[in-house]
Amino acid sequence: MKFSIARDTLIKPLNLVAGVVERRQTLPILSNVLIALEGSRLSLTGTDLEVELVGRLDIEAPGVDGEVTVPARKLVDICKSLPEGSNIEFSVEAGKATVKAGRSRFTLSTLPAADFPTVEASAGDISLDMQQSLMKQLIDGTAFAMAQQDVRYYLNGLYFEVLGGRLRVVATDGHRLALATAPDRVEAADLGVIIPRKGVLELSRLLEGAAPISLSIGTNHIRANTDQFTFTSKLVDGKFPDYERVIPKNPDKLVVGDRAELKQAFTRTAILSNEKYRGVRLRLSQNNLDITANNPEQEQAEEVVAVEYTGAEMEIGFNVSYLLDVLSVLNQTQVRLCLSDEASSALLEHAQQPADQEPERLYVVMPMRL
Repeated sequence: MKFSIARDTLIKPLNLVAGVVERRQTLPILSNVLIALEGSRLSLTGTDLEVELVGRLDIEAPGVDGEVTVPARKLVDICKSLPEGSNIEFSVEAGKATVKAGRSRFTLSTLPAADFPTVEASAGDISLDMQQSLMKQLIDGTAFAMAQQDVRYYLNGLYFEVLGGRLRVVATDGHRLALATAPDRVEAADLGVIIPRKGVLELSRLLEGAAPISLSIGTNHIRANTDQFTFTSKLVDGKFPDYERVIPKNPDKLVVGDRAELKQAFTRTAILSNEKYRGVRLRLSQNNLDITANNPEQEQAEEVVAVEYTGAEMEIGFNVSYLLDVLSVLNQTQVRLCLSDEASSALLEHAQQPADQEPERLYVVMPMRL
């Protein structure tokens, strides 16, 4: 096996593929990346048996076909350390891989390509096509609310649901909920699957621009295809909770405020909030929002923000980190906070209808007792 490729062409797909590879593996071959050349098409594959990523690129000069696996992290570090604009010559002989660029030469150990495991993907039950930018908006607008290492394993992922021709993406950790709905209807049967946390984060890293992406969703796997890569992830075997039940139905207190101003006020009050519980108290009065935070050292922060509010006076506590997470992903100038009472969850959303081809977003945050 032998080929030559520009360092700048190789480094991006190699970096993405190596991101899937775990540093500590029980099987040595899982620390490797599979490199295969067929004609002018070079493919790079990384897997941890749960998630698999295949990156594809074309080489200009003819090479010698073949396939081999080499240590992923070492190859990435070598390519990164080489000067920009350099050309890499890669060859395999007698069980060793040689990487040459200019006066630099590296010899890497290899393992047989035949031993490299692949994630077996069953035939997809449904197929969807959409722009990568929309897919990224749906994921990035919700993924922050996924649980991390929760014993309720079905919360450690993102729920993809097709219901009545609408594609929804939902995440919750039991304390907050994030929901995004694609603007266009899809021609697909109803279904709901949970993509594991690592799969969600890796898929989001891959998405860019308005190029199309094809999704194939089966009973055990989800597969995403573009010209540059094929991403496959196993699904979480579990039942996602009934998220509709926790969305406040008729909140009677509506607060409209400037998103940037609110975000800055919450960021400042968070400095003196309790480091463990991160609680802030919101006091609402006529067109006025008073935000206060205290900590065990008897320190206090207070911010007063002008808002549109004409309801009765009330107080409610929240984890300020949850509010800041939501304000960071909402992208309109004005946001709406919908409340019922101090013991009920709050609903946060854009104050206006989303623009064309923008997903509808909705967030629910549980209150805190302070």
